Amino acid sequence: MGLTSETTVYVMAAVAVVCVALLVWLWPRLAKTGVRQVLGRLTAIGVTQVTIIAAFACWLNSSYQFFGSWDELFGNTDTTPVGVTQAADHNGGATGVSVKGALVQPASDEQLNRVSGLPTGNPAVNGKVESVKVIGRRTGVVDPAFVYLPPQYFQKAYARQRFPVVVALSGYPGSIFNLAQYLRVSQTAGELQKNGQMQPTIMVMIRPTIAPPRDTECVNVPGGPQTETFLAKDLPQALKSVYRVGHDASAWGVMGYSSGGTCALQLAMRNPHVYTTAAGLSPDYRIKDDPTTGNLFGSGLGRVNRVNGHDLMWRLKHLPAPQISVLVAESKHGERGYPQTLAFIKAVKAPMRVVSILPESGSHNFPTWVREMPATLKWMNQQLTFPQDVVPRHVAPKKGHSTVRAEGTEPTPTARTRK
Repeated sequence: MGLTSETTVYVMAAVAVVCVALLVWLWPRLAKTGVRQVLGRLTAIGVTQVTIIAAFACWLNSSYQFFGSWDELFGNTDTTPVGVTQAADHNGGATGVSVKGALVQPASDEQLNRVSGLPTGNPAVNGKVESVKVIGRRTGVVDPAFVYLPPQYFQKAYARQRFPVVVALSGYPGSIFNLAQYLRVSQTAGELQKNGQMQPTIMVMIRPTIAPPRDTECVNVPGGPQTETFLAKDLPQALKSVYRVGHDASAWGVMGYSSGGTCALQLAMRNPHVYTTAAGLSPDYRIKDDPTTGNLFGSGLGRVNRVNGHDLMWRLKHLPAPQISVLVAESKHGERGYPQTLAFIKAVKAPMRVVSILPESGSHNFPTWVREMPATLKWMNQQLTFPQDVVPRHVAPKKGHSTVRAEGTEPTPTARTRK
């Protein structure tokens, strides 16, 4: 039984019901005085409570996909890249293309099949969302992702065209399921593009939690998980090796909610040569240690510099501002980060640019972020450059085929001008 399957939820609920029934049935026998009876009552109550909590936790995890498998729950994640993958085309048949050591490979559709409102039918008309796993060449990380490809990606007129990219990051302990089902990243982008309010853009939904259950934020932990390297180097390299995406930073944006929004701002400000546009929905502006993160910055003389480097207010005060555009969103009433957001907006200086979404009211939850999504995506899309270069004819992909070649066969990108 999979951790997120309905069968697991039903089994755990049944076990909880049985334990409650046994507790009621056995209680008269355990009501007598004596050490054994007291220990029996404590044991029965404890077991019943544990099963009820476990059943509730399984239901909650199945609904929000905090952990996708039993191995992930217990921290046993796969870090070994797969050798050979047979890719299938989008018409249901095999293309005959085998890519050894591909950095993006097909993954299970178990979570994807539970997302409502995804495009179906002909991808050249409606677009397509793929379930994949991204393999970090430098970090060895294997992270699941959903990739939304717009209809134009499959159309003959765009067969050699590269596309801008927006990377969407979940909060902690969120998952790509949350991005797709509750934040509705691909559904919102698809609707905006269909209505002509957003240019064709590839949306990549991924989680920054690369070492679950630990929350590593977007930090390269000394002697530990290298999250920033994965998201700023491995992820773009992997996507460029497989999909027709822009190679210049002007075609790349990153966004997220909660700690994912914090991560988005961190990535852009610390790596402006990778991401030139960022949006943070209800973000923090400083990363600090807490019980979920452990020691993120190590010890010794370099700790202070590492802590300051992930404090965005400190960076704006002491370092040159990067040439990027950022959006921050925070509700005036109902969210605690409003004063910090105003301070961040005030601290931004040229050549960095900032805009904001500041609703009168809203909570730190998906209904608030869903309200902010259309405006966020439209603004981000206006900042991104639609790549002007195209893939060479000798590596042009077949119609409807996104996984076209192994990493290392791309040409040198041409220069472009940001909007």
